[in-house]
Amino acid sequence: MIDVTHQINSVSRQVGKRVFKAGEARVVTVSQTYDASLDDVWDACTNAERLPRWFAPVTGELRLGGRYQVQGNASGTIERCDPPKGFFATWEFGGDVSWIELRLTPEGDERTRFALEHVAHVDDERWAQFGPGAVGVGWDLAVMGLATHLSSGAAVDPAEAEAWATSEEGIRFITLSSEGWYAATVASGEAEQAAREAADRTTAFYTGAGEQGTGE
Repeated sequence: MIDVTHQINSVSRQVGKRVFKAGEARVVTVSQTYDASLDDVWDACTNAERLPRWFAPVTGELRLGGRYQVQGNASGTIERCDPPKGFFATWEFGGDVSWIELRLTPEGDERTRFALEHVAHVDDERWAQFGPGAVGVGWDLAVMGLATHLSSGAAVDPAEAEAWATSEEGIRFITLSSEGWYAATVASGEAEQAAREAADRTTAFYTGAGEQGTGE
């Protein structure tokens, strides 16, 4: 069983901006400390045999300069790699290109801080619609999967994961994740009302409430 409240509270969420690739970009950062060694977390994040156990099947060349494909999701190129400390890669999905950077930091012999930044050039209109939760909720689900895998060694069953996401517990997790990204947005200096509206749309999108509420 997943302790939803504990997992949500174990994750740090940050929202910011920075000049990147000759323009201002939005930065969404999710991080969590795991009771696992640096080498173990690195292997879980880069080993094609382990990635499906908590994230998704990833094919391609998982090396510097290699192209990868996440099944049913993004593809990209690994532009920097510094094992076992992290990597930097493009994240190409739906015709858009953004970037992800993984940083792993040891916190003792058997504890490792996992931090993932998702950097994107997002216009104000698209950001106002969903805010950071558009990608943040998905990354929250990923770090939860990694937490389960590292603590138990168990593999995530895709069918069970899909069913869980629509269960009462899954909807609660998604809602609390979206609320966490709302709080991170406000902490970054954005207006509360705009952040509230974006978070509500994100929650509705991930839980399917939006279709029921709008009749679409």
